[in-house]
Amino acid sequence: MLPWSAIETIMFDMDGTLLDLHFDNYFWQILVPKQYAETHQVSLQEAESFIVAKYEEVHGTLDWYCLDYWQDELALDITALKESISDKIRIRPNVLDVLTALQSGDRNILLITNAHPSSLNLKMKHTGISDYFHRMISSHTLRLAKENQGFWETLQDMEHYNPETTVLFDDSLPVLRQASREGIKHLYGIKKPDSQKPDIVNSEFSLVDDFAEFIPGN
Repeated sequence: MLPWSAIETIMFDMDGTLLDLHFDNYFWQILVPKQYAETHQVSLQEAESFIVAKYEEVHGTLDWYCLDYWQDELALDITALKESISDKIRIRPNVLDVLTALQSGDRNILLITNAHPSSLNLKMKHTGISDYFHRMISSHTLRLAKENQGFWETLQDMEHYNPETTVLFDDSLPVLRQASREGIKHLYGIKKPDSQKPDIVNSEFSLVDDFAEFIPGN
């Protein structure tokens, strides 16, 4: 169990942690290739192969998460496409309960996401959870992805947190590894980021199955 008495700062990732990753997986793996094939008049198979190759070129970099980058690369209105399926944006189970409980305390609650600012705004508009956080930070403002060397140290210049008294919840293994290298002490992954896919198997970090277990006092 998390030693809440030793925690001063709580950091949450957004997609796959607080929100169901199914929205993003469906968007990038299904909708974008389909729309690319229709717009550029190529077969779906050609579109999928082209886009997967493009994804691989920038995986793990800030461009991977940048909607402006993909809009230019694919010649698609990525923001409008996201808005078109906004009904698929879902909060993960018991997230509101844990956020409500934490908000009543005196800890610093942060949303730290790789999502592009326009994507962050879209998600907040359709979930209404922005008021639970003292601050929401997109990695685009730091010009580094969360899994990049130096991100968490750079973040300290913006948000003065103590890594020893900080907990990070994030569904990304590379992000958790980088946070660990930069000294964040309490790290948790997510057992089922995408409600439509199998559980994650990971022995490096403890995995959150149900956020109800992390409500202080439970």
